[in-house]
Amino acid sequence: MTSSPRSSRTLAVAGGAVLLVALGLVALMLAGRSSGGSATPPAAPAETSADVGFARDMSVHHQQAVEMSFIVRDRTSDVEVRRLAYDIINTQANQRGMMLGWLEMWGRPKSSGAPPMAWMGHTFTPRGDGSLMPGMATDTELDALQKAEGRDAEVLYLKLMTAHHRSGAEMARAAADAAGTEEIKNLAAGMVRGQQSEIGLMADMLKERGATA
Repeated sequence: MTSSPRSSRTLAVAGGAVLLVALGLVALMLAGRSSGGSATPPAAPAETSADVGFARDMSVHHQQAVEMSFIVRDRTSDVEVRRLAYDIINTQANQRGMMLGWLEMWGRPKSSGAPPMAWMGHTFTPRGDGSLMPGMATDTELDALQKAEGRDAEVLYLKLMTAHHRSGAEMARAAADAAGTEEIKNLAAGMVRGQQSEIGLMADMLKERGATA
């Protein structure tokens, strides 16, 4: 997909913000450890753990949600859709920063050659169309969103984000059940609540526009 210069700049700004969040989180955690006296810090989750796998996979999943939200923000003037996109950009960029920060603190790579979702007990083989995990939009769908305007852009965005959230919530439920760290358990449980709420909101927004998910 060929992004517009404006879209590329906004995505670059978002990426920088996420990096700052991640680095700040690591600094705070390390400071907490150093001020904790002789207390032994908990061991880092294993490479094959749900904690590490979820943090990696959901970081990728969130990145696309942020990208789609930046795109629709520039394709419509509708206040309601732009507000939702803004909320998703801020929430998911911050959560992604937290997950990248934990991977950094645990000494785990931020990417892996292993298939996505192996930590859930099953794997997803990317089809080569840009959809790296269930619920993710394809390159063709992203191209269509880039070209759409007004109501067409709103409806396509809401449909794509609903599918994105449904699969994201499923992954988060699995992580909340299987993770060994309180950080991932709590974050994942919060994601389920937040994304389910937004799925309901988007269903209403689609209905107002004469469409369904």
